[in-house]
Amino acid sequence: RTVISVNPKNTTQTCYACGFIMGTNGTDKLNLKDREWTCPNCHVHHVRDINAAKNILAKGLDKLEKPKNLAKAK
Repeated sequence: RTVISVNPKNTTQTCYACGFIMGTNGTDKLNLKDREWTCPNCHVHHVRDINAAKNILAKGLDKLEKPKNLAKAK
């Protein structure tokens, strides 16, 4: 079993589909009361917690696929 630490920063504010971050380009950041939202960039509709979970999963998988301490092959 492997446990990976993932920084949750902006996982709620970032569109899983296109990577747009709410609070940029003149958009308002999401508040805790905003349970669902539609990305102003790609128009995908999100449920806040599911979108955040997908972003956290993607960050974790990215860490698994790109280990930092691999030695170069000789």
